Amino acid sequence: MRDYSYIFNARPEFIDSMYAKYLADPNSVEDGWRTFFEGFEFGGKNGNGHAVATPVTSSNVERDLSVVSMIIGYRNRGHLLSTTNPIRKRKDRHPHLALADYQLSEADLDQPFQAGNVELGMPPNSTLREIITHLERIYCGNIGFETNHIENKEKRMWLRERIEHRDLSDTFGLPIEKKRRILEKLNGAVIFEKFLHTKYIGQKRFSLEGGETTIPALDAIINKAAEFGVQEVVIGMAHRGRLNVLANIMGKTYEQIFNEFEGTAVPDLSFGDGDVKYHMGYSSQVRTINDHEMYLKLAPNPSHLEAVNPVVEGFSRAKADILYGSDYDRILPILIHGDAAVAGQGVVFETVQMSQLPGYYTGGTIHFVINNQIGFTTDFDDARSSTYSTAAAGIVQAPVFHVNGDDPDAVIFAVELATEYRQKFNNDVFIDMVCYRRHGHNESDDPKFTQPQMYEIISRHDNPREIYAQKLVSHGDVEKQLAAQMEDAYWNFLQERLDMVKQKPLPYVYQEPELAWRKLMKANKAKEFQYSPETGITRKLAMHILERSITTPDGFKPLSKVERLLKSQREYIKQKKLDWSMAEMLAYGSLLLEGHSIRMSGQDVKRGTFSHRHSIFYDAKTYQPYNRLNHLEPDQKGQFMIYNSLLSEFAVLGFEFGYSMASPDSLVIWEAQFGDFANGAQTMIDQFITASESKWQRMSGLVMLLPHGYEGQGPEHSSARLERFLQMGAEFNITVANVTNPANFFHLLRRQLYRPFRKPLVVMSPKSLLRHPLCVSDVAEVIGKSKFKEFYDDPRITTEKEAKKIRRVLYCTGKIYYDLLQYQEEHVHPDVAIVRLEQLYPLPKEQFQLLMEKYSHAEQYWVQEEPVNMGAWQYILSFYPDRGLKVVSRKTSASPATGFKKVHDDQQLRIMELSFAK
Repeated sequence: MRDYSYIFNARPEFIDSMYAKYLADPNSVEDGWRTFFEGFEFGGKNGNGHAVATPVTSSNVERDLSVVSMIIGYRNRGHLLSTTNPIRKRKDRHPHLALADYQLSEADLDQPFQAGNVELGMPPNSTLREIITHLERIYCGNIGFETNHIENKEKRMWLRERIEHRDLSDTFGLPIEKKRRILEKLNGAVIFEKFLHTKYIGQKRFSLEGGETTIPALDAIINKAAEFGVQEVVIGMAHRGRLNVLANIMGKTYEQIFNEFEGTAVPDLSFGDGDVKYHMGYSSQVRTINDHEMYLKLAPNPSHLEAVNPVVEGFSRAKADILYGSDYDRILPILIHGDAAVAGQGVVFETVQMSQLPGYYTGGTIHFVINNQIGFTTDFDDARSSTYSTAAAGIVQAPVFHVNGDDPDAVIFAVELATEYRQKFNNDVFIDMVCYRRHGHNESDDPKFTQPQMYEIISRHDNPREIYAQKLVSHGDVEKQLAAQMEDAYWNFLQERLDMVKQKPLPYVYQEPELAWRKLMKANKAKEFQYSPETGITRKLAMHILERSITTPDGFKPLSKVERLLKSQREYIKQKKLDWSMAEMLAYGSLLLEGHSIRMSGQDVKRGTFSHRHSIFYDAKTYQPYNRLNHLEPDQKGQFMIYNSLLSEFAVLGFEFGYSMASPDSLVIWEAQFGDFANGAQTMIDQFITASESKWQRMSGLVMLLPHGYEGQGPEHSSARLERFLQMGAEFNITVANVTNPANFFHLLRRQLYRPFRKPLVVMSPKSLLRHPLCVSDVAEVIGKSKFKEFYDDPRITTEKEAKKIRRVLYCTGKIYYDLLQYQEEHVHPDVAIVRLEQLYPLPKEQFQLLMEKYSHAEQYWVQEEPVNMGAWQYILSFYPDRGLKVVSRKTSASPATGFKKVHDDQQLRIMELSFAK
């Protein structure tokens, strides 16, 4: 873009003097001035090169600069006058494009100006009226181009070239074959909705009617993307129009869809309870119009709008990493939004914010907004403060193309431009397709209760297919009879499908991650969870990984504090001991050398919130990073990918969940800064992580590390809300653990990939135990046939005779074990046994039952740090209501913990005293 600010700000006499210098010697003025004068002189000549205009003077320049300023105004704000709304008059958004805004008047309209030639390539001496007409056709038609917020000059010039030098006819120069393709896809979209509306009156389907141009738009994106080398498209969308997308884009058979409406479909309930038809995911393999093979994925989603966005991004990143060598040009995420949701849901902004970060980059996303100008019953004036619903685009300076949904040609131009932009610049791009919703929020809802005027207009408004067919007929592109025949033929085709005429599903070749999933078993029986597989490694391998993990390259000087850490760990290695961070690194290292990759992200995870992990070393002189787990062996196959995340829980956890869905053979981990903050992602936990297997038959091996423990740090830094995860545990959907031993943590992590199935793992991870002198394991505990222990009996009680001497047994989980142990040693209570439960869900009932019988003669107490209405107490009691089990805990509380250290200490002491009281 030419920057004329230096001329706008120049005084008239200075312009005259610069022009005089230019006439005397063009090379005597700076390049910018020379280009400016050359442009205006060229514009002032006729076709034979003879001057026909007055010489360049300061007054002429000022007048032309006013027109240049107006041209820039149209480029920046012309979208505010664009005719993008098919049913309403545009609101006055104060575009400041009146003649008076540029010191021009109607008297200037028929005067010649050189600005049109210099800036827009129009004929020399084009009049102001011609220039304005030209600008309105470019910037104020059925597409509004919002690009002014883009700072990158290359992007701006690339967009301007394609916007200003396109075919300005109302067909956008689309060839006849493409127009007929559009009509065909519109025909399918419109008739499909009409058919369902006729055959299944009142049934919820969340119709696409009013926004049917979405279907040819998606078809065009897929075809254009294939031309640019995309091999896979991953789509995330809510329920509005989902069935239409499944039928007319994804290729799901109409027979399957109709069976779901009829209630004759046989649901797969082997994983759980299933979900409604407009939430299910789908995969297909199609051939584009240019005969390119394309994989399509539609992610399953809940009714929580926009929650699927980061899941799609994580899934796409995993596929790019695993299948395409991290070539993001070969996989394209598309997110389909509603206007109310894209403006109102914070996860949209989180997802866009992460899009250019190294750990979450996917090469750019195409955001397609089905802007039906209403959210359930809420008008857009009440749904947002921003001018447009696409305000999130400004976060990453993504261009926004606002387009009239009743003009399919304009929509196709916009989406193809968007696809080309994404492939060239690997940046997000937004299409805001303004349309309407023909029915209520669902088909049984009457929208006239709240929008009577709007729905009076909609009731008389033709659908996009009718409008487009009339346009093609008027242009002679199709015959009226053919358009009618297409409608009849498609209706008859749907009736045949409904009459149970078999429709052949599209062929599909499973991809590598899908083949890996298919090798895994469905685990939903108690016996599959009672005992853990062996996860030990050889002593030689353990010592090799430990040594390599603390070895730095020649010439690398670690920071002084890290050197002290390495010295401490060398001492542990000599003693054949493991602290928590060493056991964690050993688990990761062993999996890496077995060929599994590991991805970990979260706030501050590289160092660890509590300075325990230090997975990345930094050179004290050069500050260069060194990923110590990627240098265990010269040819190691598994890669350790660790990323400090943006300060988000919802989107980041969603991203990692999506990544885990596409990578069954990788260990994918999200760590919260403190477990207390995990509820910032509660939607992701409730709707996806704990329920995806039951609802959508989709497994995940995601690990959530949630620091948990009462240490006097207040109500915001004490509890990961263990009770909530235990409440959500059902149908063997997740694993919940509260581990107290470094070696057991090692086995727990390895078990995630050693089981023949995948379940999300929720760990109440430690804080003070990271450096607790007693929280140390022997290397012997991780070698040979060793495995995860679901619980630890009191190590002092090894015989039945010793068990008989016990008067009280204390069952607990997590960090409080060490508090009880320390109190027992200080106050000498040999007649009390302490048993710690390491895995809470699924509860190892068989093993635990034997343990309780061992101490059946003794008093039995459950001891926890949490208030009695929190923690694991209610969960444990539900299994053993008749065992006489009692509880020692903090009293019932609305808040997880006190904010006063002294009160905390008093409460903790009271728990100890009551636990051992006689």
